[in-house]
Amino acid sequence: MKLASLKKFIGQLQDFYIMTFYSIAGIFKRPSYIFETLLHMDNAGTGSIFIVVIISAFIGMALSLQIITELSVMGLKMYTGQVVGTAIISEIGPVIIAIVYAGRVGAGIASELGSMRLNQQVDALRVYGVDPLKKLVVPRVISGVIILPALTFIGDITSLIGGAYVAVFMSDQSPVVYWNQIIVTLHPRWILPGAIKPAVFGLCISLISCYTGITTTGGATGLQRATTRAFVNSVIVIILLDFVITKLILYLLGSI
Repeated sequence: MKLASLKKFIGQLQDFYIMTFYSIAGIFKRPSYIFETLLHMDNAGTGSIFIVVIISAFIGMALSLQIITELSVMGLKMYTGQVVGTAIISEIGPVIIAIVYAGRVGAGIASELGSMRLNQQVDALRVYGVDPLKKLVVPRVISGVIILPALTFIGDITSLIGGAYVAVFMSDQSPVVYWNQIIVTLHPRWILPGAIKPAVFGLCISLISCYTGITTTGGATGLQRATTRAFVNSVIVIILLDFVITKLILYLLGSI
């Protein structure tokens, strides 16, 4: 990497950290843009439920089918619910739904804020004495932290039902056995990662998308690059944080 590129990268990283600090601090300061926050929650939540349900159902079905096939060879088919529940609740559910959220909502945020930046609407807010971070970024950050965990919960339930369909109707497994094995997975070791990850992912996706959008330059081509960059960077951060959070929680629980 050339020296100029390295300086530019460090400068962008510094700007991102500053925006993150002021955005999180802005959550606790007035004015509170409650209507804008509820509007973004509605757009992000209700607009994503259908695709989350469809994707989660088929992931649960495919996962259950694969696990049943492998466990049947060893005569352990009765543990399908436990393996499916553990994988869905702690890992696959939070990560897959976060990637879907980054693709649909995060890219949309980058595109919307990028268009506002290119049309000088962000500068117009400053002229009228309105803080763009408070008005544009904070409501989207709050929305991400609340809505992504809710979508992940819906996705987890749908995946478990999809897995149950395959286990019961395609593999002749007792529904009582399947759901009893799901209950076994309701342990802090699996519940905590599944509860913490979506909130962290929602925060990071919102911040990355807002920063990418609000710093867009270069016209239509720059807007297209910004939208793609917001999604790619969000996915990279999701994968990295998934490992870090999992390892940290297991360490704190004394499991490793």
